[in-house]
Amino acid sequence: MTIRTDDSTTELDVVADFDGGFSWIAHPEETMQRASHALVVDGAVWVIDPIDGDGLDELLAERGHVAGAVVTLDRHRRDAASIATRHDVDVWVPDWFGGVASELDAPVRRFGAELAETGIRSQVVTRSRFWQEVALFDPDTATLVVPESVGTAPYFLTGDERLGVHPARRLWPPRNRLYGFDPQRVLVGHGTGIHDDAGGALRDALEQSRRRTPALYASILRGVLPV
Repeated sequence: MTIRTDDSTTELDVVADFDGGFSWIAHPEETMQRASHALVVDGAVWVIDPIDGDGLDELLAERGHVAGAVVTLDRHRRDAASIATRHDVDVWVPDWFGGVASELDAPVRRFGAELAETGIRSQVVTRSRFWQEVALFDPDTATLVVPESVGTAPYFLTGDERLGVHPARRLWPPRNRLYGFDPQRVLVGHGTGIHDDAGGALRDALEQSRRRTPALYASILRGVLPV
């Protein structure tokens, strides 16, 4: 999978603009299609797992003032610290995450079941030594952000799926963690979000994950074998 490792920025690609926020992909040429999001609550903008890009500050300013940067997956530190520092705000990390705060070169604050006092709910998705992940749900806009366990980048999907479970979680999808949500939209950490029948796409991804595992693994294998 290709991924940008240099420190240069690029003109970002806004892939969704909705009432309550927007999403962008800073390096759309990457196979991983790393997506970032901004959720707006009462004029305060919370940037979720952000990757920097030219013009980002202007886009954020159009929505309000930046209140904080949020890390929702232990591997998604990305540019949260630099963006938070630039806007003189903190990086917010789930209160049970380990080994993340020490890697962030910015002030860190913790959150539990709710992100600050925004009304945005936090849901544990995966809690292990190797994978720490929370989902965020804004009930005012019915927006669900799942950073890693589901996605829409090609390597998440097989057949006619619009939303797929991460290849490493296909046999153990987080059904008990995500079944309780009926979102209007699902935003993901890799790929563009789902804005049409998002609840149906989420249920389909979770319910059919195991059955479709062989097809997904076969397609991934075909993609890495020499031709």
